[in-house]
Amino acid sequence: MSIVTKSIVNADAEARYLSPGELERIKSFVTSGERRLSIAQTLTGSRERIVKQAGDQLFQKRPDVVSPGGNAYGEEMTATCLRDLDYYLRLITYGIVAGDVTPIEEIGLVGVREMYKSLGTPVDAVVEGVRAMKNAATSMMAGEDASEAGSYFDYVIGAMQ
Repeated sequence: MSIVTKSIVNADAEARYLSPGELERIKSFVTSGERRLSIAQTLTGSRERIVKQAGDQLFQKRPDVVSPGGNAYGEEMTATCLRDLDYYLRLITYGIVAGDVTPIEEIGLVGVREMYKSLGTPVDAVVEGVRAMKNAATSMMAGEDASEAGSYFDYVIGAMQ
């Protein structure tokens, strides 16, 4: 839920007008919208490169994942692993556009640890893949943009640990 929606829902629940602080937060959200959209466009436009670099880095650091018996062993399972990384990158772009982690949480993180455990997938390897995506993605940006994007990657990483 965006800050705009949250503010309106909270004010309406209390049958009041938006407070000066809420209006200021909404103004800041709107003002930063163009930058957040630009970050999301960068990630979306570079998604194949980000996922490939992250996958290469993950498989280099964790050869057990792509070795016989590993969860990403074989062409089909490797593609599935990369698909999962792409999925998390997409969720991160949703959060950035919304300026909030709620879409990430509601769409993709509820029950993720339990799901991976039930599949026998090492969660720490998935975390390593998301961390590698963060490194690849933020290296394409500077300063505030890298910091903004990095915070959403960090949220996903923290939620999985």
